[in-house]
Formats: sequence, structure tokens, C-alpha cells
Amino acid sequence: MTTLVDRPYTALIVIDLQNGVVANAYRRQEVLRAVKTLVERARGAHVPVVWVRHSDDELEAGSGAWQIVDELSPGPAEVIIEKSYRDAFEDTDLEQVLSTLGVGKLIVTGAQTDMCIRSTLHGALVRGYDATLVSDAHTTEDMTQWGAPPPDGVIAHTNLYWSNQRAPGRVGGVTESKDVDFGLTADS
Repeated sequence: MTTLVDRPYTALIVIDLQNGVVANAYRRQEVLRAVKTLVERARGAHVPVVWVRHSDDELEAGSGAWQIVDELSPGPAEVIIEKSYRDAFEDTDLEQVLSTLGVGKLIVTGAQTDMCIRSTLHGALVRGYDATLVSDAHTTEDMTQWGAPPPDGVIAHTNLYWSNQRAPGRVGGVTESKDVDFGLTADS
């Protein structure tokens, strides 16, 4: 259904699962296990896995905090998109990578729910992609001291509102990791 022409394929997007990002994340181990299983399933189905890694003043490129967590490992042929804004499309080559792969549908996982996940989902939808959020494969940390709801509330709310996202010719959506079907294309 994507509005992107000649983009029938799906990609798994793994956002910011880095040591410094998920050190104190809600349900960290469960989310990392779900993402690891999705990565293995995507690879088995020959679906591209695209990794996204953030850097900024607090997450310095090359530092231990910047590294992708030990529980996950990008494959040698898998692309790592380096970003410095919350939306993984902003000032990166993500769009070019997805275009080259013929991808019009994204399956989104990672961290932080209320920052880079939401920003990238919206960035994908406005650029013409279908974007499905995996409900049990994204997380955030507790930011209640700054007025945010508790992490479980942030995650539940994001799952709720993304489940009904629509735009002309493209859709958002939410699914559990067990229900992700990598056999589906963007036209399914």
C-alpha cells in the first residue's frame, strides 16, 4: 500500500539498541530477546535488517555507550545508519539505502519509544512508507521526573495511537513480535 513506486519489499529496522540508550530501559531483557528473535527470523526470510545508531554530545561516537548492545550483532552485510537526530531519516542515508533495497514497508523496533521510535515512525509515514511498530520490541527508560508517564504507559500509549495511524496511500500499524510475517510485502 506504500505510496513509493516499485518498493514491494519489507525491512526490519532496529533503532538505537545501544549500551547507553538501553542501560536502564524498561523490560530491557525481554525487548532485546524479542528483537534478537525478529532479527534471526528476518535473516532467515532474506529480509534486510537495517540498524540505526545514534550519536550526540551525551552518546559520543566510538564510546562504549555508543556501541550496539552485546546481545545483538549486526551481520557483516547489514547496513548501520549513523544518525544524530531523533528521526532516523533526518540527515542520514536511510532513504537511499531503503530505495536501493526496494523497501516500502518498515517493521520498527528499538529505543527510545517516546523519542527516536516515534520520530522515525512519523518520518517514515510522511515519506510514503508503511510503518509497523512491533508492540513488544520497543522500550524506553523512566522519565517520570520530567513529567512523562511511567515507561509502561508511554509504551502502551504509543502502541495505541500508532495502531490507527493512516495517511493517503499508506498505513501505520502495530503487531506483536510473534505475529510479524516477513513473508508479506508492502503490497500485502
